[in-house]
Amino acid sequence: QVQLVESGGGSVQAGGSLRLSCASSGYTYGTYCMGWFRRAPGKEREGVACINSDGSTAYADSVKGRFTISQDNAKNTLYLQMNSLKPEDTAMYYCAASRIYGGNYCLRPYLYNYWGQGTQVTVSS
Repeated sequence: QVQLVESGGGSVQAGGSLRLSCASSGYTYGTYCMGWFRRAPGKEREGVACINSDGSTAYADSVKGRFTISQDNAKNTLYLQMNSLKPEDTAMYYCAASRIYGGNYCLRPYLYNYWGQGTQVTVSS
């Protein structure tokens, strides 16, 4: 089992920045990709950014150039740096871990075995 705990959400004005963190614990060996997902009210969950065990990354088109995913393996922590935030980025953000190498498909939620409880991000105009 892998436990994931997100932090760093909050309320910011448009154009601002936030950095989300996801601390993982438990049996993290054999985790091949990790990702950030979000769900806005009335919308389906969508993949935001993901990173594979080989360091390759993928981003949703809506966040390319604004968000950056990274990880600190020594700390078992995943990050999402979010810059130039827009009101449409408002959502609950979730961290997830997969025991499958996702490659270019690592934004697909069905690959993921473990999910955090989420952290709320609210961007006002």
